[in-house]
Amino acid sequence: MDIKSMVAKARKAQSYFEKNFNQDEVDEIVKTVAKTVHDNAHELSKLAVEETGMGVLEDKIAKCHGKSKGVWHDLKGKKSMGILRVDEKTDLIEIGKAIGVVAGITPMTNPVVTPMSKIMFALKTKNAIIIAPHPKAEKCSGLTVEMICKALEPFKVPEGLIQVVKDPSVEKTQELMKSCDVVVATGGMAMVKAAYSSGKPSFGVGAGNVQVILDRNINFPEAAGKVVTGRKFDNGIICSGEQSFIYHEDDRAEVMKAFVEQGAYLVPDSERQRVVDVIFENGALARETVGQSVKYIASKAGITVPEGTKVLVLEAKGIGSADIICKEKMCPVLAAFSYKTFDEAVHIATTNLLLEGSGHTAGIHSNNQEHIAMAGSMIPVSRVIVNAPCATTAGGSVEGGLAFTNTLGCGSWGGNSISENFTYKHLLNVTRIASTTKKKTAAALAEPAFA
Repeated sequence: MDIKSMVAKARKAQSYFEKNFNQDEVDEIVKTVAKTVHDNAHELSKLAVEETGMGVLEDKIAKCHGKSKGVWHDLKGKKSMGILRVDEKTDLIEIGKAIGVVAGITPMTNPVVTPMSKIMFALKTKNAIIIAPHPKAEKCSGLTVEMICKALEPFKVPEGLIQVVKDPSVEKTQELMKSCDVVVATGGMAMVKAAYSSGKPSFGVGAGNVQVILDRNINFPEAAGKVVTGRKFDNGIICSGEQSFIYHEDDRAEVMKAFVEQGAYLVPDSERQRVVDVIFENGALARETVGQSVKYIASKAGITVPEGTKVLVLEAKGIGSADIICKEKMCPVLAAFSYKTFDEAVHIATTNLLLEGSGHTAGIHSNNQEHIAMAGSMIPVSRVIVNAPCATTAGGSVEGGLAFTNTLGCGSWGGNSISENFTYKHLLNVTRIASTTKKKTAAALAEPAFA
């Protein structure tokens, strides 16, 4: 079916869905989407690893379980249609309405949970959605959509409410973006820029390059364990995964000892360039290393690492553009930087982010609330993760209050329209009924104008 026909089918389905399903019915449908991915996590994750050649099966299964439960936790019980709110002071009434047809552009790095979350957000707000998967993840993304559609048959949702582009291509994706009502793009920067150039309202994400500051007087083994956990998760393909750690120069011996104990291999200067040359090619990230294991990278670099090594650590030779390892590395490799003062630590993190990853995420391990507040105030990111693995926290956290998602807005820093985690509320149009009365006018005029 061509894109034009798919969109026409989606519009018809969306109109019926909007008129004939209430909040309780929609919520049961959304829960079923999450449960379908949760219950089929192993099969979908196995296919994702086989098809894309990226990531770790166990981590992808954990991601399916965590994201499905997390997104549903966020959406459960939330009002997403009809009267959303009445302001007690002004009597302003807010009414939520569907946008229409959503174009969901999904990546090969997260080819199962990203379609799932986009579908959940779209259905929660009574929209139809067409998933355009990455060509190299067509099978696993397609199977995800197929399973979801099958699971929703008992609810008698209209045919065409959820669709997936067959034989995906850049041309088909571009046509879809121009034909829908709103675009939600998760993927490479070229795709995100294309979404913003489609002529339709769009939500995209910026590049990640998470910088993590290790403050003084903390439990270094604990902090190192969390950084390593985040960096190695799914072989480092998570955009919110730790990329660098920044430590005080006087703590170097203790910090490095902690990282080694947590499974890091400190790459000596004699081997450093070989690893760099494997990760980067002509100044850009080498595609063949994305989502690959430490063993693969070490083998390609011709170096030997201890059995059980979880991440490689490269000490930086400069900050920002002075050293290419300051850029995003979508594999289990960390860059290490030393600082003399906390201000310098913030400067290092900021400089690296301005090179790549501005607006996304930073992390800090600290017991000093003043330093935590300083990092949040000064580093140009939309989220700062405190004392936790960034990879598994930035995209949703019950404890931290961040919305569960796979689309992390980076604000104007990253060329995005939002600086928060994308969720269902971004797929709502809201009508506001403002009724004026003489009573309210008199009360307003009675107040001092510039008190």
